[in-house]
Amino acid sequence: MFHKARSLTSIALLILSLTSACSDNEVPTLRLGTNLWPGYEPLYLARDMGFIDRNDIRLVEYVSASEVIRGFVNGNIDAAGLTLDEALLLKQRGLDIRIILVTDISHGGDAIIGRTNDQTLADLTGKRIGVESSALGAYFITRALEENGLTLDDIKVENLHVNEHEAAFLSGQIDAVVTFEPVRTHLLRKGGKEIFTSRQIPGEIVDVIVVSEDLATRHADHISGLINGWFQALEYLQSDPMDAARIIDLRQKTGPQNVIESYDGLKLPDRQENIDFLLGETATLKDVADRLQRVMLSQELLPAPVNIDDLFGHDISGLKEG
Repeated sequence: MFHKARSLTSIALLILSLTSACSDNEVPTLRLGTNLWPGYEPLYLARDMGFIDRNDIRLVEYVSASEVIRGFVNGNIDAAGLTLDEALLLKQRGLDIRIILVTDISHGGDAIIGRTNDQTLADLTGKRIGVESSALGAYFITRALEENGLTLDDIKVENLHVNEHEAAFLSGQIDAVVTFEPVRTHLLRKGGKEIFTSRQIPGEIVDVIVVSEDLATRHADHISGLINGWFQALEYLQSDPMDAARIIDLRQKTGPQNVIESYDGLKLPDRQENIDFLLGETATLKDVADRLQRVMLSQELLPAPVNIDDLFGHDISGLKEG
């Protein structure tokens, strides 16, 4: 049985058991880690199109969000693509981080996939549901159940890394799975059925790029190059979506048309929206973070409140540059 305490313990122990290995010496490249997710793909598109300098930015792909967190806390990467709830957990454990970019807001890209005879979450009562043992996995399944008048005691949770989701579902090891793109598209093409998606909790699943406060100061030029390259990639994705999708599909492997369709479930904020989200006293992502923190505290997914203001309002190098 997957209890709230277990989800909290797994992520808390991960962070507690690791120590940051940040060096006082300047690192020649900024190492940015992500897991496989369409919302992060513009980073790799920017790299492949030459919009970011490979000598300044090195992208590192991990198999799961938990591994991204491990890499960041261990100092193996300098920046990380995380969900906002994961950023709050890192902040709660005392890591001095700031958010430099909002990459995407999920509006359908995250989903619970069941069998064709499953119509609602109530149909999954007593069944085995695969969930990644991460803050996002715990948060998403908890909110989905809450929205349907259920609790974690009503289901049987199987902890699985995202790279195990597809095989476990297709083999019958699990009856349903909490997953996201590109696995979502793979499973829908193979007969899976959406039971619940992030469209039903709008604005709650947000992906961001975080760096340490110290690194943000020491690597301002690298961060500026990263941010400008990101927005160049977004412009290319909009101006020539099929060619951009072809490049992205080299990694996603769902087919260019499915890559394009996967973005129907995501909002990719532009530069001005990022400025509105992150900068100034009225940084609007603070409101999202406040709501998220309240939910996480009420569901025992966050041990204690964090100072959210510390994450926002900084003069982020490159964000205001055109």
